[in-house]
Amino acid sequence: MPHRSRLAVLLLDLPPEVHAAGTDFWSAATGNPVEPDMTDPAWHRLGMLGGGLSFEVQRTGEGTPPRWHVDVETDDIPAEVARLEALGATRTADMGSFWQMTDPAGLVFCVVGVQTGEAFERHARTWE
Repeated sequence: MPHRSRLAVLLLDLPPEVHAAGTDFWSAATGNPVEPDMTDPAWHRLGMLGGGLSFEVQRTGEGTPPRWHVDVETDDIPAEVARLEALGATRTADMGSFWQMTDPAGLVFCVVGVQTGEAFERHARTWE
């Protein structure tokens, strides 16, 4: 059965000791204001990039190295996880409502449900 997905979010994962400095830097570097998430103080939005890609910052726990990761949003998480595994990705953690995975080079990414509404409808690809 077909499903849809797209690269939706570029996330900057920052531990507490560098979270404020990194958030401020990338806000200034992109010219986008920091928009705090009113429901979760660990999250900040830094606007949109080309193709409807959202740019966000999350404060991680201590011990997590600073890193970039992407979110792939989909209307069928199990189907998208299976498709990406067939391409060489590995499941690393079942996070309950989404999967954390790594690509063949070991880079972290997550497969999540649809989060962006109109941007998903406009930019998602259909996979058979």
